[in-house]
This record gives sequence, C-alpha cells and structure tokens, in this order.
Amino acid sequence: MKSNRTESSSGDDHDHMMSKAGKKSGVLDGSDIMELVGNEEVFTSFVDHKFQELDLDKDGKLSVKELQPAVADIGAALGLPARGSSPDSDHIYSEVLDEFTHGKQGNVSKKEFQVVLSDILIGMAAGLKRDPVLILRMDGEDLLEFINGPSFESDAMTIFSQIESTEKGSIRDCMKKASTLLTVDHGMPPTDSWQCHRTGLQSCPESALEQPISQDVFLSEFKQMVERVVHRLQEQPVIVAHSEQTFDGIGIKRLLSNKFELNKTLDAAVKDVPRDKNGKMSKEYLRVALDLVAPAAGLPPIGAVDQMDKIVNEVFRMIEADDGKMVDEEEFKKLMREVLGSIMLQLEGNAINVSSNSVVHEPLATSSTLLTPTPTTTS
Repeated sequence: MKSNRTESSSGDDHDHMMSKAGKKSGVLDGSDIMELVGNEEVFTSFVDHKFQELDLDKDGKLSVKELQPAVADIGAALGLPARGSSPDSDHIYSEVLDEFTHGKQGNVSKKEFQVVLSDILIGMAAGLKRDPVLILRMDGEDLLEFINGPSFESDAMTIFSQIESTEKGSIRDCMKKASTLLTVDHGMPPTDSWQCHRTGLQSCPESALEQPISQDVFLSEFKQMVERVVHRLQEQPVIVAHSEQTFDGIGIKRLLSNKFELNKTLDAAVKDVPRDKNGKMSKEYLRVALDLVAPAAGLPPIGAVDQMDKIVNEVFRMIEADDGKMVDEEEFKKLMREVLGSIMLQLEGNAINVSSNSVVHEPLATSSTLLTPTPTTTS
C-alpha cells in the first residue's frame, strides 16, 4: 500500500469521502475485529486453526522461525511494507515478534499466542475505531460525472492557472502536471496508481511547445486525457483506502486529566533517559520523551506531520526546552506536562486534519492470511 498524504484544517473532504464510501465501498472501523475477539468460542477456534498452520513441527510450541509468517501477516494487516524494505518498519516487525516471545528466543505456547494476538488485534481495532479507513472502488463513474458536470470548465481553468504553462516542454508535460492536481474527490486515483496516470498521458503530443499553451488547447487536451483515464478505470477499477486523522488536543486533555495514567505514562517515558552521576537528565531528551508519550496523548510521532512539528518546535522555543540544561526527574516531568499543555492549547485553537489516500492492489481482507476467517466445512 502506498499513500499520498495531505494536511488541512477542515473535515469537508472527509465528509464527502464518507458519502462516497456509503454509496459504493466500505468502512474499516475495527468492528469486525472486535466481534471476532469478543466471541470467546469463535476466537479460540480461530486461534486453534492458525496455531496449527504455524506449528510446522507439531510440537505444540511456536519457535521464532514459525512465528515469522504471523508477524509478516500482522505487518501486512497494519499496511507495513515487506520486512527488509525500511528500517522503521523492520523495527515494528521486531517489536511485534518481541510481544510474542517477550524478547526471548524460547518457544511460545498456544495460550501465550492467543493472549498476545488478542492484544494486538484489540489495539488494531481501537486504532480503526478512532481513525476509520474508507475503502473506495474507483471505476470511472465519479471521474466521468466530473468531466460531464457543469463545473468542469471552470475547474479545468483553475487547474490551468496552477500549472507553470510558461515553462519549456510539451503538451504532454502540461498534462502530466495537470493530472497530479486532480484528486480522489474528483474520482482520480492518487498518483501512486501510475498506470492510470500513464494511460491518461498516452496520445498527448510530446513535441516541444514554441509558445505557452492556450486555454482552448489545454481544455481540449485535458478533457481527452481524463476520458482516457475513465476508460482505463472502467476496464480495471482501482481500490483506494482513505484515512483521516484529526489532532485537536482532546487526547492530551484526557491524559492530563487522569493523574494516575499521566504519572504512569511519564514514568515509562523517562525510565531509559540517560542521567549523569547526580541523577539529572538533559532537557535535550524532552523530544525523545515526547515521542514516547505521543500514543497515549493522541499525537503523531515527531517527523510524521509537518504542521504538528511546527507546533512542537514553537512550544519548545517558548518554554526554552531545547537549551540542553540538566534537570532532575521531577523538573523533567514538569517540563513534559508544560509541553503537553501548550501543545493542547495550540491544537484547541487550530486543529490539524491529516488525510491519506492509498492504492490497495488487492482487497484488504485478503492482504493478511493470519486475519482471514477460518473456512467452515459441512459434512
């Protein structure tokens, strides 16, 4: 799964996506997972079947090697690239394996397997409940509606005004730029579905332009390009997963209001922070600690969302959290609470909305054999 991510402060596009999802696709909200885990008899049978599949030597235990397919399937269900593709994703795969083995090389019993798998699935379900994934089947219908609609010409002229039409190049170059300005909301798959975009660019003149392209020529070529994409989608529909996340400070507010949970979270965050001989910690580790607290506070990892990084940088500047001074543990935790409170106030005044559109090359339900329901047989 590949994705194109955009950031905005409005949920209007997401509401429109929800409308489309209701018409001709589906919503992954974790309810199916919770239904599976919540039915003890069904889940036990599910685990029995999967355990037997993985236990190749039939010794009633799963070795690290036998667990690898389960870890790979969980990664696929989470939308991670294959193991070995990225150090970041490989770290997550290692953490999943450690959950099963508790960091040891010993074998895992069926009971241990069931407990850990249940925890992982419940975590996945909670994430989907908080940030549902909309599955859209793009078959050209919306794109055709767009080019035949009354606003097509005005929308096309808006796109025309955004491309750098004065650059040297060809009509094909202009159409390539224009195609990237069509969105999933228009009915155009994201740019990682390059086959669709390449089909649209076929037959576009490649000869160099002696002068800037005119509006009339642009409108004619643009419509033909979009029509070619429509025909491609009618023949080979594309499945797109759309997710939406809103960071509005509610998660931080909830954490700060629960003293027990806050103390537990901060204790875990500072546990491995390096200390000098007097037990003091450098303020330069506040960002590391914030990254550890982020999941409990409903925040993205540092570096994942540009707008959020700007807010964090501003907060750190305001409270001089980057000066590298040494502080004791209580002062360190106090600074963490100040950082969280300041970020919360910023988000309450201006929430950040992040959307992601991803091409799914096969139905999500079959992307992970681990999570595929056990087939039933009748005699």
